[in-house]
Amino acid sequence: MIRPDDLTVFVQATDAGSLSAAARELGLTPAVASSAIRRLEQALGRRLFVRSTRSLRLSDDGERYLPHARLTLQSLEDGRHALEHGRGEIAGELRLSAPSDLGRHLLLSWLDAFQLEHPRLSLQLRVSDRLADLYRQPLDLAIRYGVPADSSLVAQPLAPDNRRVLCAAPGYLARYGMPAAPEDLRKHRCLRYVWGDGVHERWSFHLPRGVQTVEVEGDRISDDADVVRRWAIAGHGLVYKSRLDVAGDLHAGRLKQVFPTAHGEPAPLHLVCAHRSLLSPLVQRLRDFLRERCAAV
Repeated sequence: MIRPDDLTVFVQATDAGSLSAAARELGLTPAVASSAIRRLEQALGRRLFVRSTRSLRLSDDGERYLPHARLTLQSLEDGRHALEHGRGEIAGELRLSAPSDLGRHLLLSWLDAFQLEHPRLSLQLRVSDRLADLYRQPLDLAIRYGVPADSSLVAQPLAPDNRRVLCAAPGYLARYGMPAAPEDLRKHRCLRYVWGDGVHERWSFHLPRGVQTVEVEGDRISDDADVVRRWAIAGHGLVYKSRLDVAGDLHAGRLKQVFPTAHGEPAPLHLVCAHRSLLSPLVQRLRDFLRERCAAV
């Protein structure tokens, strides 16, 4: 029999990068944690770690087994949630990753409201524009723009019709003029950000005559989309971002839309998890809650 506690030690040691660190975080002695790993390896008949006096890393078998260990622990947790849901309660821990701008300016207040509705919910939020690895990182869900390239992931739509919008501060447009067509962007300062493995600098627009793409330039690039938005508000250039991210700025007049008759690139928003079995009652409740909030924006 494989003990859930042994799986917990295995996953925690992987995340912490050391067995002693995992033992401390779990309130165990190093000897007890080491015994848990030995029991698990004996039960599986495989070495899960390659150990040395200075390091601990997963073996090839450990790499293959890790997502299944996470899924097993999550399934046990989902079972507990299901029992709570049967009593009309939403409780437990939720570990969520979200993009920087959306996370700071919309999601923070939305999650506050969600926790007020479900006070027994414990939340961990990671805000980053780097793509979260739902198989290796200790995460339950990720909120992502675009359709996941990994077809094994389960993507639940939150804002399927969301698009990018080109905008700038009124002060910038007063100084440098309003672009009349996409090709005019080559004469402007365009604020770019790192997206995936590269810089998002090929901007496409859906016009009545078809899709037009222009490669833009500028003197500012960041790996944090919130920084790029702040630069735009300060008047440093044009920005091409999800309408969800800048809706409040457009409404307040801090930013003004450029090319209002053109459609920007599609930027659908999804709630993503590693497996359909992770769509617990808690996750489904959160998905429906976020859909309503996105629709309101």
